[in-house]
Formats: sequence, structure tokens, C-alpha cells
Amino acid sequence: MVQSVIAAQLYTLREFTKNVEDIRSTFVRVRGLGYEAVQVSGMGPIEPEELKHIAEDSELRIIATHIPYQRIVDEVEEVIREHTMWGCRHVAIGGLPPEFRNEEGFARFAREASEAAKPLVQAGLTFSYHNHSFELERFGGRTALQTLVEESDPETFSFEIDTYWIQHGGANPTTWLHDLKDRMHVVHLKDMAMEGSKQLFAEVGEGNLEWDAILKACKAADIEWYIIEQDTCIGDPFDSLKKSLDNLRAMGLH
Repeated sequence: MVQSVIAAQLYTLREFTKNVEDIRSTFVRVRGLGYEAVQVSGMGPIEPEELKHIAEDSELRIIATHIPYQRIVDEVEEVIREHTMWGCRHVAIGGLPPEFRNEEGFARFAREASEAAKPLVQAGLTFSYHNHSFELERFGGRTALQTLVEESDPETFSFEIDTYWIQHGGANPTTWLHDLKDRMHVVHLKDMAMEGSKQLFAEVGEGNLEWDAILKACKAADIEWYIIEQDTCIGDPFDSLKKSLDNLRAMGLH
């Protein structure tokens, strides 16, 4: 049987992972949807060992995380221990800490994070930055996202491009996937729909993003994990995760 390369981002289900019992039942439900892997993010407090047992019992692999950047700075050895125990290679942060969100800060963060991530890479893990749309603001002729790319060390600083947020920022997801093809391991897939003039999060394949081009660019980038995330859902988020999974499979991704 071919192993799936599609994972569920548990931030989508953050209202259902606030305590250990909720986490346990949510893992079982996610496996029942057809997922074989998850990205851990937005959960309530749980001991790393307990999370390992829950994942094993539900037959879900933990393949990536979102953790606070400060943990990488202050307790990188513990981060390495946890991820090694889970068999999880990919460490990411969900966004830029507020103190770096200015013209000078983007470049400073790129340099500092490149250095802070070195122990992760030396331990066989990866470090990735997850974008939103504010990184598409321009400073001095280049976007903040370009600054992060150009001022960081490609050996230690990778990117977890989010298709919705790139589109939200007025850029082309396919272009960024192409430009960063040598610096990506995982990607966030979510769609964008419209309600009048309002942009809405949507299940993959239910909005207006150009998925044929996006998936071709992901394949060219040799993406290891395609992670489905939906920040807000109109209906049941479990149903949204199922629809996105089914649609991706219908597009030929498994």
C-alpha cells in the first residue's frame, strides 16, 4: 500500500483539542476521515510522551509541528528530544513574533532564526517558516518575504508556503512555490472563496485557487508532505478536512 503524503493540520481542529481526552478522541476521528498523518498545532497542554501514545494508538504519524519560536531559542534540546521521540522531522513556526514585524525586524529575524535553527538541522530535523499575507508588504523595493528569503541561511532556514495567504497578499502561490523549490519540505494547502467582496477560507478545490498549477509546482519542489489547513470553517471542521482530502485525492494526490 502506498503511504499517503497528505496530512491534517490540527490547528483546524483547535476547538476539539483543548485537553488530553479531546486530543485522544480527535486523533481517532481524524484517522477515521482517512488521514494517516497530522501536523501538531494549537492544542491544549499535553505531555509529549502522552501525545506519542495517542498518535500510536490512533495510527496517525506526527509529521510536522508548529511551535513558538522562543522554544527554539530557549529550549532547543528539549524540542529535539520531543520531535525525535515522535519520529517527526519537520519543526515550523506559525508566524513571525510581533517584535520583528517591521522593516528592520524581518532581516534581523532571518539572521537570528538561521542561527537558532542550526542545532535542529544538525540533529537531522528541519526548520520552516509559515507565511501569512503581511510578509507581502513591500519595504524598499522588496517584500518582507523576499527579505526573509535573501537574509536567511538556506542551509538552516526553510519555508512552509501557505497557498491561501500568498494569494491573500496579492501574489501567486505557484510563483513562490517555484522560487522556493529548493527550500521547502512541507506545504500548507487551503483554498480561497468569495462572498461578495469578502475573501473566505475554503476547502481545497472549493474555491478559486489554480490547483493544477499549484500541485505541479509542489511536485517540482519535491514536497514531502501536503498539509491541509483551514483557519475557519463555515460548517463542521471535520467535514471540511474530509472534503479537502477527498478533493485532493480526486486531483490525483494520495
